[in-house]
Amino acid sequence: MTPAPIASAGLLLLTAYLLGSIPTGYWAGKLLQGIDIREHGSKSTGATNVLRTLGKPAAIAVLVIDILKGMAAVGLVRLIYAQGWFPALPVDWQDWLLVATAMLAMIGHSRSIFLNFTGGKSVATSLGVLFVLNLWLALGTLGTFLIVIAISRIVSLSSILAAIAASLVVLGLQLPLPYLVFTLIAGFYVILRHRANIQRLLQGTEPKLGEKIPQPAAEESAA
Repeated sequence: MTPAPIASAGLLLLTAYLLGSIPTGYWAGKLLQGIDIREHGSKSTGATNVLRTLGKPAAIAVLVIDILKGMAAVGLVRLIYAQGWFPALPVDWQDWLLVATAMLAMIGHSRSIFLNFTGGKSVATSLGVLFVLNLWLALGTLGTFLIVIAISRIVSLSSILAAIAASLVVLGLQLPLPYLVFTLIAGFYVILRHRANIQRLLQGTEPKLGEKIPQPAAEESAA
């Protein structure tokens, strides 16, 4: 492969990380109440902590924008190569580039360069990338989340089970290997980001949707 396609792929990976790094929840806290949301509630910048700290309208706005960040990161790759704006990659590399940009967008959300590598749990951003990777994969994962949260009212549990379900949906749909590798790695990453939540789930102290997190605050599920 010539250097040009490699350089263009690297640029897309960097762009995906920067898109994911956009600190939506942090900005919402600063704009609406002049606070650093990382000092409140679960100390996460995701939509769940925004809901508990800033209220429902702010949480909805943050959730939507965080989903769109993920969609933009992967959608940009598809658009650029479909239009022929960058030197073409070999066909068998394109799916790997798609899932690599998806992963970097997720990492950007939880390890934002604009927030000293802090952030949220990457759940909403991961849903955004799934919608561009494969609609049925996204709907299967989202459906799992909605069913679990309807029963349990616990965002973290719903996020964890949805992360696990994503790989099962990939297998059921017989999607390409890069998609399976991505959902396995991304699912593990999301679960890892919920370590404190898992501990509270085991202790029976994890707050339900809309409830305040006990102090001292620990990290909890955020989209």
